[in-house]
Amino acid sequence: MRKRRPQVRESLERGGPDREAALEQYRGRANSYDFEVALLAPVRRRAINRLRLRRGATVLDVGCGTGLSLAQLRRQVGQHGRVVGIEQSPEMITQARERVTENAWQRVNLVCAPVQDAELPRAADAALFHFTHDILQSPAAVANVIDHLRPGARVVAAGLKWAPPWAMPANLFVLPAALRSVTSLDGLEEPWSLLKDSLGGIEVEELLAGSVYIASGTVPPKRD
Repeated sequence: MRKRRPQVRESLERGGPDREAALEQYRGRANSYDFEVALLAPVRRRAINRLRLRRGATVLDVGCGTGLSLAQLRRQVGQHGRVVGIEQSPEMITQARERVTENAWQRVNLVCAPVQDAELPRAADAALFHFTHDILQSPAAVANVIDHLRPGARVVAAGLKWAPPWAMPANLFVLPAALRSVTSLDGLEEPWSLLKDSLGGIEVEELLAGSVYIASGTVPPKRD
C-alpha cells in the first residue's frame, strides 16, 4: 500500500481543505487519474445530464482535473456554447490542455487557479462540481462560482459521501477513495451543504448504497 505523503496526512489530521496538500496529492495522481476514475464514468454522465444544458450555453467545469468532462459538456452546449474549466493543479490542467488541443475544440477555455481566485465569465448558465470535495468545503470557492452564475442557472455536484448506517460496509469503499482524493474528511456527511445554503435548496440523489451522491439545484433570483 502506498504511504500517504506527510503533507496530506497532516492536513487530514488538522481538518479543513489544504491547497498545498491538494497540489501535492494531484501532482502524484495526474498520470494515473483517468484510469483510477474510469469506473465512475456513469456518474459523470448522469451528473452532466442533470445540468440540462442548452445549445449556446456557458458552463463552468469547476475542478476540471484532466478534462474528462469536457467532451460531454462541449457536445451539449454545441459549437456556439462555451466551456470554462477551472483547475489549480498544473499537472492535471496540462493534460486537460492536451485533450483540448488533440480534439481541436473551440470555445473551451482553461483557467489554472484556485477556484476562489479564478477570473470567471459573468452570468454563466451552469456549473459542474464533479468529485471536488475540497472545493465544495470552501465558502470562498463556492461563493466565487455562484457569484458568476445567472439567476436560474443550474448547479450540479457529484462526489463521495459517508454511507448511511444501514450501508456502513460501503464506507470501506468511501474511506480509501477519499484518502486519495481529498485533504479533509470534514463534511462527508453532507458535502453539498454550502451549495444548499447558496442555492436555497437542493435535490440529492444517492447512488452505490449511499456512498456517492449527485446534488442539483438552481441559482435563485437576485434580491433587490
